[in-house]
Amino acid sequence: MLLTPVAERVIVPLDVSTQAEAIAWIDRLPQVTFWKVGLELFVAAGSSVLTELKARQKRIFLDLKFHDIPNTMAGACRSAASYGVDFLTVHAASGATALQAAQQGAIAGATAAHVSPPHLLAITVLTSLTNQALMTDLKIFSDLPQYAVHMAKLTQQCGLAGAVCSPQEVAHLRQTCGQDFLLVCPGVRPTWAAAGDQSRTLTPLQALQAGADYLVIGRPITTAIDPAAAFATICAELEAR
Repeated sequence: MLLTPVAERVIVPLDVSTQAEAIAWIDRLPQVTFWKVGLELFVAAGSSVLTELKARQKRIFLDLKFHDIPNTMAGACRSAASYGVDFLTVHAASGATALQAAQQGAIAGATAAHVSPPHLLAITVLTSLTNQALMTDLKIFSDLPQYAVHMAKLTQQCGLAGAVCSPQEVAHLRQTCGQDFLLVCPGVRPTWAAAGDQSRTLTPLQALQAGADYLVIGRPITTAIDPAAAFATICAELEAR
């Protein structure tokens, strides 16, 4: 687990549809050091938003959740790694061969671009899914926490740096996968924020205490009346642990 200052362990998503909106948020919250760029923004703005973040010396979580055949996964990760991002996501459900291909592609892309390779993280189970949805929608009849552990172990066996998981599974994953395996938790909600579409949540403090390395916290900050104050409140609550 990390000893990084807590403010650097809070990742804020840029869940907007234009680069102008993204830059406005980056400039509005200069105290945020780690930003997440997801599908909505990347599809709209492309890699230029990553260039803007790097120019401001920000860390980047490129959350594109690749899930495809091994050859396509390798190519996509090769291209994405060339941007010099810090974290990059794929789906563990793509299987061992695809995960290994993704890791090899990421290393090759970073090497060719003369940048550090990203920490490749695999999605275990989306935090919006419930145990019931796993069974009825996806026909996966394993208990959700057990399935998440299985996906994390597969990810680790394939040589990836870590996993993205619900905070409710993080304690078990930390125990199973050890201290050197990165665990990133989205769906984290302070007690004063609405849960929204997240089904398996904990508070930021509970998630860190359970073993999370990084927390992805979006709407509690970006929809607050005073986003800077909300970020500061979260950091203060974590510092007081």
